Amino acid sequence: MKFLGIIPARYASTRFPAKPLALLAGKPVIWHVYHNASKALPNLVVATDNEQIFNTVRSFGGNVVMTSSEHRTGTDRCNEAYTNFGVEADVVINIQGDEPFINPAQLEALKNCFSDPTVDIATLIKPFVPGTPYSVMADPNTPKAIVNFNGEAVYFSRSVIPFLRGVEKDLWSSKNTYYKHIGVYAFRAEVLKKVSQLKQTPLELAESLEQLRWLENGLKIKTAVTDIETIGIDTPDDLAAAEEYIKHLKI
Repeated sequence: MKFLGIIPARYASTRFPAKPLALLAGKPVIWHVYHNASKALPNLVVATDNEQIFNTVRSFGGNVVMTSSEHRTGTDRCNEAYTNFGVEADVVINIQGDEPFINPAQLEALKNCFSDPTVDIATLIKPFVPGTPYSVMADPNTPKAIVNFNGEAVYFSRSVIPFLRGVEKDLWSSKNTYYKHIGVYAFRAEVLKKVSQLKQTPLELAESLEQLRWLENGLKIKTAVTDIETIGIDTPDDLAAAEEYIKHLKI
């Protein structure tokens, strides 16, 4: 199968404007994302709406295309980039531009999901470590996932799901396996085009999670389990934490 990686990277961000250009260990965040993703995806392109990001990617030899600034989601930006980049693929992998520690093994796990011809979309989940405090799991910026016995997503939520009746909340992670959702998606090319045409749905609007739109429309989302921790860059504090983390890695 032919795989294409697309990294949406927009300039505007409510909590951290220009974060793809923020320096991490002396290099832009977008460089780290591209560098790590390219180890699993020889065909890779950044999709941006900003000339400065465009020029930065070009400066380190990366592929990049300009896209509209009107897109509501990274998925919509991916669809335009796939159309404009001119590389045919069976599967398109959407890698967030604020995930500098994306691991090639995680991308390989996503690719492996498509050995099943019935899979429309694949994404990553990571078990919370037993003993994780409820307050950590309850962070609404960390979506949670429930899967069935076949590893297919049943639901995603910003709330802690499932609810364990009669159990003290700080014991929940020791009594049940809870999954954190890592927002990296892989789509069959024809499915990417389809999801970009779907209207927002009630559950998506309620939780502000676009993957619920896909579930509500009957698409199958396969999950790949990873034990590798990632640090997304959503705020300047996240960048500071990433700077500390990277000191302990071999770059």
